[in-house]
Amino acid sequence: QVQLVESGGGLVQAGKSLSLSCASFRSIFVIGAMAWYRQAPRKERDLVALITRNSITNYTDSVKGRFTISRDNTKNTVYLQMNSLKPEDTAVYYCADYPPHSWGQGTQVTVSS
Repeated sequence: QVQLVESGGGLVQAGKSLSLSCASFRSIFVIGAMAWYRQAPRKERDLVALITRNSITNYTDSVKGRFTISRDNTKNTVYLQMNSLKPEDTAVYYCADYPPHSWGQGTQVTVSS
């Protein structure tokens, strides 16, 4: 199983930025591809961004150009830099491997208009 701890969420105004972190208890280099997902109220959990072991990235269309996923294999940490936040980005954000096998507790991101 993958043990992950997300942090960095909070309440921000639209247009502002937040940076999320995901600390893994296992080597993320060994795990391989990692990803950020989000789940808005009454909606399914969706993939937001993924990053391969060699740092190739991919994003869902709605966050392209605003969000950046990165990883530090030496720290076993995955990051999500979120800029130009919009109210529709409000969700619980989760980190997991890709495809996902287990989940952390998530971190709440709320963007006010």
